Amino acid sequence: MSKTHRIALGIEYIGTSFNGFQKQKGTRNTIQQYIESALSKVADYRLKTVCSGRTDAGVHALGQVIHFDSPVHRANDSWIKGTNSNLPPEIRVIWSKEVSEDFHARFSAKSRHYKYLIRNSDLPSAFYKDRSYWVNGKLKITKMRTASRYLIGEHDFNAFRNSGCQSKSSQRNMTKIKIEKNNGLISIDLEANAFLLNMVRIIVGTLIDVGQDNIEAIEVEKILQSKDRKLASKTAPASGLYFLGPKYSQEENIPQIKNFAKLI
Repeated sequence: MSKTHRIALGIEYIGTSFNGFQKQKGTRNTIQQYIESALSKVADYRLKTVCSGRTDAGVHALGQVIHFDSPVHRANDSWIKGTNSNLPPEIRVIWSKEVSEDFHARFSAKSRHYKYLIRNSDLPSAFYKDRSYWVNGKLKITKMRTASRYLIGEHDFNAFRNSGCQSKSSQRNMTKIKIEKNNGLISIDLEANAFLLNMVRIIVGTLIDVGQDNIEAIEVEKILQSKDRKLASKTAPASGLYFLGPKYSQEENIPQIKNFAKLI
């Protein structure tokens, strides 16, 4: 019996024109559908993939990780170039690595890392139109930072998840929220063991309300403790959200995105 090879790939994509990552009934316009189709042509075998974190329609990724099992061997360069030659230009494989059969793109991940971009300026930007959320009027960064600290640690984040979320538990451990401003762009950097449906975008929408003086920073703690989605703010648009990828144990030796600023 021939050996099965488990391959991990790093994927980047601009999600604007796709219906999210995950395959869906009724549409073939998903990132997973395109990737599986392209990979299957390289392998000459129908392959199925598992991703580290599903992203919604319009969300981008710089470090999505997937894995698949292939009955045929291909060099890493062949997986990368062969797959890319069959993909739309908005989706690209950026690295390939054969991994142990114990590796799992989703379940082996120790944490997930997202970044949200806000274009905070008097006028909208043509370049950042589909790659950020334009907010007119000054945002108070210090207040937003104060509010974000209430979300650090292990909490029930039910107030910050979409009603359609199917996760059995809303308990999550938020390890980092970092807010910076540079040349009219505000970045909100979030890392947690895992995220709920729309969790990042609802948190961002709430922090924007704090920055606009619509709510006080202390209110974020009350919203968190209430576990009531109705008390949190509106969901920020998908256009500003980037999945930088998961983190794994050092033994896995999986590449990570290290300098987001240079890539946008």
